Amino acid sequence: MYVKICGLREPGHVTAAVEAGADAIGFVLTRSPRRITPELARELAAAVPAHVLTVAVFAGETPDEVRRAAVESGVRAVQLHGAHPHGDFTALKDLGLTLVRAGAAGADLRCGAFDEDLLIVDAPRPGSGEPWDWAAVRGRPEGRWMLAGGLAPSNVAEAVAAAEPWGVDVSSGVETAPGVKDAGLIREFVAAARG
Repeated sequence: MYVKICGLREPGHVTAAVEAGADAIGFVLTRSPRRITPELARELAAAVPAHVLTVAVFAGETPDEVRRAAVESGVRAVQLHGAHPHGDFTALKDLGLTLVRAGAAGADLRCGAFDEDLLIVDAPRPGSGEPWDWAAVRGRPEGRWMLAGGLAPSNVAEAVAAAEPWGVDVSSGVETAPGVKDAGLIREFVAAARG
């Protein structure tokens, strides 16, 4: 089970995610309580071993804005969250980074349909952190796709059984308050996702 821990802002939480065995770590560079600067993302990404994918998350920014921030932050992947058109992904292909498309379960659920490398299928209200009917997407997404939306250590095993994803993505489910991660919850989540 591929596991992405998103919205990290502190070195200790990055270390906890890496030590817990996360496959990918996300840094939010868009409007959010989890937002950090490209400079801080670069510092945090520098401490992540090469086998763990570092992802800069955007929502609504233009390809030029994404390009500048992604290069400045030194990440190995870019995630476009929400209603980004196909052209936004095409415009970023030359960066040579892993491209991640994240959207609601009602979107095109074929990984690669927008030239992306990974797909995240989120709740009907993406980014809300609210649990939803994970079984509704079972058998529909194609390729390398992660389930997101309302996941936490207490329910990730149930969500995986319901949707049968290739991976899972969590942010608010490993927090004690909006934007405040908890190392213990990160460890519990990774263990539960793979349990």
